[in-house]
Amino acid sequence: MESRLKVLGHPVHPMLVMFPVALLVTAVIFDVIDTVGGPDLLGEVAYWNITVGLIGGLLAAAAGAVDLLAIPTGTRAKRVGLTHAAANIAVILLFAAVWVVRLNADSRAAGGALIAIEVVAVAILGLSAWLGGELVDRLGVGVDPEHDLNAPSSLRSPSANQRIGDVR
Repeated sequence: MESRLKVLGHPVHPMLVMFPVALLVTAVIFDVIDTVGGPDLLGEVAYWNITVGLIGGLLAAAAGAVDLLAIPTGTRAKRVGLTHAAANIAVILLFAAVWVVRLNADSRAAGGALIAIEVVAVAILGLSAWLGGELVDRLGVGVDPEHDLNAPSSLRSPSANQRIGDVR
């Protein structure tokens, strides 16, 4: 199943997910380092990583929803996609809760309970990332179903993408 939302021939959702994943994982690492005696600045940076990670996560979710809605019902891909989406919603909600607690706190630093929530959220994020890989690599969601190891550039016009002598 080919992605419904593309930029220059490439699906948008996979382009967007790397940013929130990296920002949220880095936030947890910075919070752990800050808690065990690292520089105070890391707690503040972790807070802002979460802020930008949540914004990026919402953008990635919107792009992912476009592709999710296009997956036919009753398929394994739809079940995996819904589980992937539910896991990502849980991650967003958990990090949003941490963000809200830190928003009006005297210090942007996280304590033990907030870090525990972050670690749980990152574990769910890891599961969700695996499910996303399953959707793309195993089930072909978001990729061209007529993939070809010698396909022309996605920047070429659609007529240039016609395969000649396709052998399967």
